[in-house]
Amino acid sequence: MLNAGSTCSLRRMLRRVSCAAALLLLAAGPVAAITMTDDPRGYHGWSWGVPLADIPDLMVMRENTHTTDYEFRDHPPVYAGIPVESLHLSTVDAQFARVTIRYRGAQAHKQMLQHLEQTYGAIEKLPGQMMRGLNQQYTWRGSETEITLTYEANRDRGFVFIESRNLAPRFQDRMSDTAE
Repeated sequence: MLNAGSTCSLRRMLRRVSCAAALLLLAAGPVAAITMTDDPRGYHGWSWGVPLADIPDLMVMRENTHTTDYEFRDHPPVYAGIPVESLHLSTVDAQFARVTIRYRGAQAHKQMLQHLEQTYGAIEKLPGQMMRGLNQQYTWRGSETEITLTYEANRDRGFVFIESRNLAPRFQDRMSDTAE
């Protein structure tokens, strides 16, 4: 049986948990899915599913049973004219399926977001919606391609994944099959 003191304590604890949950929601940035205006159906002129092994501009960075990661051989990593930390192209079962871009800094994030909005569609900005936060994530979906931008403000780093909607799920399937 609850007494008055334990009821007050329980209410105080629930109030604290509610406040903490509200703060977490406010700290998180927007998560939005935008319908892509122009699906690239690949990257850099290469369609999803093509083998990358024989392309002389690329070199293998990492290889295992089902996946291979490549990077451009003779130039620093750049995406849409924005210098980035790394840009890897990945295949699963020898089929081109994903581009992974890593970048640092608020300025690079601003440029990246601006480029993606101009190229693939503007983010819907609703009245009262926060466009910044500790974590931001935006997704553009086309018929064949999905592009996801994630930015972690507290670590000052961001990631862009450009993926084949059909082939990218195989990464998870193959990793769980082989425990790689």
